Amino acid sequence: MKNAEKIAVIGLGNIGKAVAENLNKSGRKFIVAGRDTAKVQEVAKAWQNAQVADIATAVKEADIVIPAIYFPLVTDFLKEHAEALKGKVIVDVSNPIAPDENGGFKKVIAAEASAGEINASHLPQGAHLVKALGTLLAGSLSAEAFTTPRKVLFYATDEVSINPVVEQLIKDTGFEPVRVGGLNQSIRLEVFGDLNEAGAVGKPVTLEEARAQVEWLKKKSRSKIKKQRISVNG
Repeated sequence: MKNAEKIAVIGLGNIGKAVAENLNKSGRKFIVAGRDTAKVQEVAKAWQNAQVADIATAVKEADIVIPAIYFPLVTDFLKEHAEALKGKVIVDVSNPIAPDENGGFKKVIAAEASAGEINASHLPQGAHLVKALGTLLAGSLSAEAFTTPRKVLFYATDEVSINPVVEQLIKDTGFEPVRVGGLNQSIRLEVFGDLNEAGAVGKPVTLEEARAQVEWLKKKSRSKIKKQRISVNG
């Protein structure tokens, strides 16, 4: 892929809208689509760098597809557009959560499972999935974009050849990209994960703060392992 990949943002919920607005600010051209094209056209009037299309057309024309839709809908989206998605980069922003009975949120998949790995299992042939753009809450994704120093967006993918494409996308949304590893690290980037704003990291962080956080977590993990060994051997 070249550095002028076409981007399609599918869905204009809180995350999708924030991503689209940030792309527009950077001057990066993109396609935007949703189930109600008329509503998408109305919202997109404010974005001079946006092209409105129906979902099928957006997926077909894009090189990078961002399905900014609820986690339960992602599998059906991947299956419905499987042919058009072959060979493309799919950015998974989903979080596997739903409201709980206490006014908060609960995880809707197994505690040790991740949306990233589940969605990757439904990938069309030759497509590459990256877990990205979902480590910040929508409000922070809007408010913290293009700050100085820039805040970090973590990402994870198994296919390292797409790193430059992913990192340019993240930079064009106003953030500093930091890869944390393969998709087996997706759980860390999702809600309640240690690198999610709604998890241990607790807030948008700069690159320096992100490095300190990662080092702290490494020390914490080593300490936990040491304690377990002492317990076993004691």
